[in-house]
Amino acid sequence: MRAAKTVLPLAIVGACLVMSSNVHAALGGAASTVQDDRVQMQGALRQVVRNGPFTLHEMQSASGIVVREYVSDAGTVFAITWKGATFPDMRQLLGPYFDRYQAEAQRLVRAGRAHGPLTVDLGDVVVQTAGHNRSFMGRAYLPGSLPQGVDAQAIR
Repeated sequence: MRAAKTVLPLAIVGACLVMSSNVHAALGGAASTVQDDRVQMQGALRQVVRNGPFTLHEMQSASGIVVREYVSDAGTVFAITWKGATFPDMRQLLGPYFDRYQAEAQRLVRAGRAHGPLTVDLGDVVVQTAGHNRSFMGRAYLPGSLPQGVDAQAIR
């Protein structure tokens, strides 16, 4: 039973390990990194929506992964969400936060604290992942960079 409960977290961490080493540092980066991510994903921009103090950029990769990047009025990507049959390039999306995220996710799995959805809270960045074979989703956000009046629950 315990082995079955660790399959998802191990799959998540494993998927993160095999991602490309190209870094565009979208999370925490400038709004221009949204375009870099779209090009790297070989994706199409689906929509850009203004929503109060931020703009939501939604793109879909050639493989069908939908990525949403949230850009504050200050021009900073403060959150990212994804959904698809596989994981997006997590190194690309998390940028400078990737190595710390990966190390903590592996630590949680080894310690047996990663059952079901995985939440890695490093203080300055929160990464949440969930799903099962061919249906993965997640979000990452910078709590200290959320625009005034925007709650983490708005990031979907």
